Amino acid sequence: MLFLCLALLLGFTKFAAAQSLSPLGTWTNAEKKATFEIYKCDGDKLCGKIVSLTVPNDPKTGKPKTDTVNPDPKLRSRPRLGMVFMQGFEYDSDNKWDDGKIYDPESGKTYSCYIKMQNANTMEVKGYIGFSMIGRSQTWTRVK
Repeated sequence: MLFLCLALLLGFTKFAAAQSLSPLGTWTNAEKKATFEIYKCDGDKLCGKIVSLTVPNDPKTGKPKTDTVNPDPKLRSRPRLGMVFMQGFEYDSDNKWDDGKIYDPESGKTYSCYIKMQNANTMEVKGYIGFSMIGRSQTWTRVK
């Protein structure tokens, strides 16, 4: 019985250590066009929203940028600022959250995605279609 309790305790400790690097917080990508907040949603899943834009207004109209290339015409007038563009990420293992979706408001396309913490202030964000081996990765840096 003591052995079983020790094994369970070690298992929980290992699980907690594996999640020691948290993606919760505010991030920016290499282009620094925006900042994004990663937060808990739907229980323990993670989502992300746009919290600031370097150029928040459309240069042609002077009005706040909207989701103009969304494939759904009903969503084309929604503001980019505050937009939830990442959702459904579940903890996998080794500081990796998988099975998420990421929407690119510049192309109007949605991709499968995972995020993986590289260290406390850097994470890999990879969007892909089909297999995660084929896709595009970005390195995001923690803002706060």
